[in-house]
Amino acid sequence: MKKETIMVFCAHSDDQVFGPGGTLAKYAKQGYNIVTLIFTIGEGSHPHYKKQIVAEMRMKETLEANKVLGCNDVIFFGLPESKTYEGFNKKKLMPRIIKLMNKYKPCKIFTHNPDDPHTCHRDIYKITTEVIEKTKYKGEVYVYDVWNLWNFRKRGLPRLYVDITDTFSTKIKALECFESQFINAIIPLLWSVYARAIIHGIFNQCKYAERFYKIQ
Repeated sequence: MKKETIMVFCAHSDDQVFGPGGTLAKYAKQGYNIVTLIFTIGEGSHPHYKKQIVAEMRMKETLEANKVLGCNDVIFFGLPESKTYEGFNKKKLMPRIIKLMNKYKPCKIFTHNPDDPHTCHRDIYKITTEVIEKTKYKGEVYVYDVWNLWNFRKRGLPRLYVDITDTFSTKIKALECFESQFINAIIPLLWSVYARAIIHGIFNQCKYAERFYKIQ
């Protein structure tokens, strides 16, 4: 029997861990094929380094982190971190994404929350919705948070809580793979990773959980 696929749209190489990392690890254990699409180089994290050096460093870390999570294919698009949406259109990536959608036929898609304060994250949400429209995708679509601890705008939408008590330590271990991001992202965001997991766990009556809003 062919494995069902879950596809994750990410602005940066660590977003799939910060956001749905525990859930992806859980789905991987259940036998799902996890495909991660990473759109930007993330050159803003190391402005004094050459883009190629940053790209190679972050790609290496991503592959290590995804191996920890149990995820499978990773596709990098190498877009600039600024004006990501414009870069997506300039490189004419839509046909490539459509081919990937047709190849993998995901049963679920996870993408960034449109209310995320990071412009690049909002651009990826916009790209995802256009992909869904063009492919007439009928599967489930969920949005995840990276920078938001609270989200009041989506309160009317259906929510998916996933118990990640058994995979939370895997998520943390995957985050530790991003050594180059330790000062810029891991330390500033780690407290919110724990806070969200605990708060959502309370709502889900478990120790740790991740919450997603279903937009389709």
